[in-house]
Amino acid sequence: MISFPNCKINLGLHVTEKRTDGFHNIETVFYPVQLYDILEIIKSDKGNSFESSGIDIPGNISSNLVLCAYELLKKDFDLSPVQVYLHKIIPIGAGLGGGSSDAAFAIKILNELFFLKISDVEMMHYASRLGSDCAFFIENKPVFACGKGDEFTNIKIDLSGYIICLVKPDISVNTAEAYSLIKPDKKKISIEEIVRMPIEQWKDVLINDFEKPVFKKYPQIKIIKEKMYESGAFYASMSGSGSAVYGIFEKEVSLKNNFAEDYFVWEGKL
Repeated sequence: MISFPNCKINLGLHVTEKRTDGFHNIETVFYPVQLYDILEIIKSDKGNSFESSGIDIPGNISSNLVLCAYELLKKDFDLSPVQVYLHKIIPIGAGLGGGSSDAAFAIKILNELFFLKISDVEMMHYASRLGSDCAFFIENKPVFACGKGDEFTNIKIDLSGYIICLVKPDISVNTAEAYSLIKPDKKKISIEEIVRMPIEQWKDVLINDFEKPVFKKYPQIKIIKEKMYESGAFYASMSGSGSAVYGIFEKEVSLKNNFAEDYFVWEGKL
């Protein structure tokens, strides 16, 4: 079975407080974006196997979240071996949730492939054990996220018709380091309220708390955001803890020539 795990962007991101368990409470809006990886999982009579192409995936294969999803379900269900093939297109270390999406879509494929009859709620429960934002990709629709980024409330926001441009430099931002540079602060206005404003008003009020420290360390990322606005974006922001930056435009743009050849640049419809 083949599926196409998509990425997401963060519409604003506030780090509100440090938790006693060492994590942080945040608030943000997750919004799905139609940039896809390609994931195939089939039954195998030769034992488990994992192959990948496209963007190189760092780390040990056994720690890949797709295989972690398989092992998680195997604890509760009688799963036979599988053959996994992942073509990686979504940039890694970008704040776009590509790995989380691969894991969530793996759960959905395995549910269908083995007739597990797991509900969406149950799949979200499994996915949340693999990463804070994994569960978002089960239902894959806009949500206001709080807690560790794993508590969701449906939110009515429709950006269809707008164009999005994603740019990632040849930089990966370490999430743990990014959090260490943040001073948590509860804002007067919630992101849930801000995104209800017209998109033309977002520029000065819809803030990603990670931008200030990340831009200071990696000024190249700040320059990307500035170029988005120079090119006519209604709104531009870093996604998550970076390093990808997106711009939302009324019409198609062509920004590839604005950046170095080793930058990832993608444009599509929201």
